[in-house]
Amino acid sequence: MKNLTNYRVMKFKFNDIANAISVVSGVTLAGIIGVGTYVFVNKDAIIDDIKDAAVESVMGGMGGSLGGGALPIGAPDLAAPADQASTPPAAGLGLPIPGGF
Repeated sequence: MKNLTNYRVMKFKFNDIANAISVVSGVTLAGIIGVGTYVFVNKDAIIDDIKDAAVESVMGGMGGSLGGGALPIGAPDLAAPADQASTPPAAGLGLPIPGGF
């Protein structure tokens, strides 16, 4: 049987583990506070950047202007041809309404 005194055993104390956890916790808390402060201080600029990005994505290739020939000119897509039947009247669809209305 070999002598166990020749082997090196790593001994961790609870105090060492608690110190490591507290350092990691402190660094994490400092990061959260730092990011929160940055967002709070720069919130107006961040909101403006998001608005500009949203407007740009909605407007697409229009160049950001609605007037001045930015939109195509022509017949609307939903225009009915002249030989198409008209829609029926909305009230009662041509049927007599009881009560004399």
